[in-house]
Amino acid sequence: MISIYAWLSKALAEEYQELRLIKEGPRGSVRRIRHRTSGKEFILRRFTGNPEVYQKLLDYTCPHLPTIYEVASRGQDNLVVEEFVRGDTLGSLLQGSLFTVEETKRIVRQVCRALWVLHSIGAVHRDVKPENIILRDRQAVLIDFDAARFHKPENQNDTQILGTVGFAAPEQYGLSQSDIRTDIYALGVLINVMLTGEHPSRELTRGRLGRVVDRCTHVNPQRRYKNVLRLMEALS
Repeated sequence: MISIYAWLSKALAEEYQELRLIKEGPRGSVRRIRHRTSGKEFILRRFTGNPEVYQKLLDYTCPHLPTIYEVASRGQDNLVVEEFVRGDTLGSLLQGSLFTVEETKRIVRQVCRALWVLHSIGAVHRDVKPENIILRDRQAVLIDFDAARFHKPENQNDTQILGTVGFAAPEQYGLSQSDIRTDIYALGVLINVMLTGEHPSRELTRGRLGRVVDRCTHVNPQRRYKNVLRLMEALS
């Protein structure tokens, strides 16, 4: 019996055309593809790791998350076909200029809504950063769940250290297990970078948002906001 992984690999090769290699690294690749008949475009991810968060998201829709259409695995190798979100990443936009306070609050609140979906199913993104947020007109979409995992209360720390330096919380370096407050740490760094262009350890944004960032990025997770709803309230 043909495996779902083999079937999907064959279908992708026969029915889809590769348009562009977006990124490639030791853990996998991301490609923009197009269905030859319908002309509809998708994102194809190949990565090594645990696909459980992608599999869970097959059952969920949210305007601030890409729709996941197919997930197939063979051992540690995974294929994911997801919605192609047309727009610019925050990372590319930040190369041109910073964001205003109101723009920052609006975008971060939308990212919080995406994270609320992930956190409600027990998942932690673990790699919230400007390059993983796409602005589709005025709508922020959080992408890339390759580093995401489900929180396991019985574990003392993460089994694999993943994340991006500067945005990764201290616990992601083996101090303890990451949980939803790990993503809140990254959101604090994100707010500061959108307003100042700098990590809060180098330049903390001023005023009330500076206090919000300071609480988000506390070394002790228990001193951070309890969840993204509390952070959204602080940004209102």
